[in-house]
Amino acid sequence: MAGARKPVVEVRRSQRRRRTVSAYRDGERVVVLIPDQFSRAEETEWVDRMLARLEAREGRLARSDDELFNRATRLRSLYFAEYGDRAVPSSVRWVTNQNGRWGSCTPADRTIRISHRIQDMPDWVIDYVLLHELAHLIVPSHNARFWALVGRYPKAERARGYLEGVAAASGGPLTD
Repeated sequence: MAGARKPVVEVRRSQRRRRTVSAYRDGERVVVLIPDQFSRAEETEWVDRMLARLEAREGRLARSDDELFNRATRLRSLYFAEYGDRAVPSSVRWVTNQNGRWGSCTPADRTIRISHRIQDMPDWVIDYVLLHELAHLIVPSHNARFWALVGRYPKAERARGYLEGVAAASGGPLTD
């Protein structure tokens, strides 16, 4: 972030590491793990690169409810405009209490909740989950008409595959 103070960085060299570099935040400090054989120039290059990656990731994590609502509004206009007010949610927000679902919709009060677990996923995956939940405002069930609506999104199958892979890697089935 422009004007932001550069964090304290601790570089840990490892003789066991050969090529991989990783970084994580430990309180106010950033720990960067690099191979022992890296030169000082390589160390500097990788520290800068990893700080940029952390900042980008944390920027995605800082996505707000307002941004999510605006994104849903844009998707509704692109894919469901002919449904008018039927496809307009009353609220769209991130939630931290959905570990078994990517998102949920309550058609009766037109609310959509999206799991915080997808905040750092690619935009096209977030768009798919939002569109899936918006489709529930039109068709509450998962019938053929519902899937036809979701299928309007060009990356629907790709996003579903991505989410299935994440679910498999985490050891549990996650649903909408």
